Amino acid sequence: MIFEELELEGVFIITPERIEDERGFFARSIDKKKFEEKNLKSEFIQSSISYNKKKGTVRGLHYQIEPFSEAKLVRCTKGSVFEIILDIRKDSKTYKKWIGVSLDSKDYNLLYVPEGFALGFQSLEDNTELFYQITQIYSPEHARGIRWDDKSFNITWPEKISTISIKDSSYKPFQI
Repeated sequence: MIFEELELEGVFIITPERIEDERGFFARSIDKKKFEEKNLKSEFIQSSISYNKKKGTVRGLHYQIEPFSEAKLVRCTKGSVFEIILDIRKDSKTYKKWIGVSLDSKDYNLLYVPEGFALGFQSLEDNTELFYQITQIYSPEHARGIRWDDKSFNITWPEKISTISIKDSSYKPFQI
């Protein structure tokens, strides 16, 4: 596994190292020891799937507050997406900064996002699917969101937005 830390501390793209032969390949997506060497959480207690019918669909930006703050390991299993990772850790040198990362089902890369970040994405193809592994249970009382177009961040989405939920559109301007 190859770990590439991105501009936001603790956020990684993980590239599985493939063992290939005439059948195809085999690769690890989680290795507790390697995760621990990078100080990443490796105990995932919930998995989720996000299926998106239309290109341009936006979901997020979502996060949970303490004591249910969560780290996520994300892989695009069908299609492609543009993930937005927003640092909402008040004590971070990159507080309120965001980055965008493309994930594609053809490359098998994973995105690791630690606690203290809001996460959202836009589907870049019809019928896109994501698989999430999460370190915390979902707690509706601790779930929060940031509007996709919050002026505090000026997030640039790569496609015209085709679909967004009423809930995601109703989030108030960011305040922490």
